[in-house]
Amino acid sequence: MGKVDQDGMGISNSIRTLRFLNDEMTQKQLAELIGVTRQTVMAIESNKYSPTLEVAFKIAEVFNLPLEEVFRYRSVNDTQPTD
Repeated sequence: MGKVDQDGMGISNSIRTLRFLNDEMTQKQLAELIGVTRQTVMAIESNKYSPTLEVAFKIAEVFNLPLEEVFRYRSVNDTQPTD
């Protein structure tokens, strides 16, 4: 997992919202489905860490969504506002 840079670059996600919309799935339930710890899900969800590509795809698969609907990459050159 990679740490999100302090200059605003990194990956944001909508995992918390998606969990809520999926029968209020807990972080522990999601962690069990994708094979990581609850602490890892918590860190990814709070944007403290970026998931590995494999974990990102697994999370998207759980919610039956394309990767880009779960995760968004933002950089200092990104002029579009984030959610």
